[in-house]
Amino acid sequence: MSGVHIAPPEVQPKDFAFTAENLEKAKAIIAKYPAGRQRSATMPLLDLAQRQHNGWVPMAAIRTIGEMLGVPEIRVLEVASFYTMYNLAPVGKHFVQVCTTTPCWLRGSDKVVEACEKHLGVKCGDTTADGQFTLIEVECLGACVNAPMMQIGDDYYEDLDAESTGKVLDALKRGEKPKVGPQNGRQTSAPLGGPTTLTTFNPPAGNAPVGGDD
Repeated sequence: MSGVHIAPPEVQPKDFAFTAENLEKAKAIIAKYPAGRQRSATMPLLDLAQRQHNGWVPMAAIRTIGEMLGVPEIRVLEVASFYTMYNLAPVGKHFVQVCTTTPCWLRGSDKVVEACEKHLGVKCGDTTADGQFTLIEVECLGACVNAPMMQIGDDYYEDLDAESTGKVLDALKRGEKPKVGPQNGRQTSAPLGGPTTLTTFNPPAGNAPVGGDD
């Protein structure tokens, strides 16, 4: 989790500045909020900084965002260190977040974690030697109906078991793009066994228009 590990000084860049393109995005984000409420832009600005800086937010970016919003640096750091979506230290190219909250645990998230550790050769909280994968456990990611699941980058992989988890990771190792969403053939979040009601449609007798003569 981001609040547990902050990159040491020797890894931290001295300065951070948004690119010209991202600076315009940052200004547009801040402009969405009324005067005196600009600090509400903290989370989207942290996300913007993280995407620019190889998947993690350096302390220099924390300071820059604080200056842009007119708030103390610590206020920005409080937000960045609370949410697992922000990383305060370098992470792998593929940031693997496995949900282990109750719904996913009841559906076998422990097997997903084990499969990740086996295929990647690391424990939760670690990064592979080649810098390609970082693995962590996280709280609910909001896909409980398709539990167990994991998020890698911006993509959700759902309805996992040990075998399908390994296939997703192996595909990423090969430089491929795995199929996102359910991994067991489910259509989005529909019942796995298919529809059980309203499976047929019987048109009115005599080809009468549905809804009457209006």
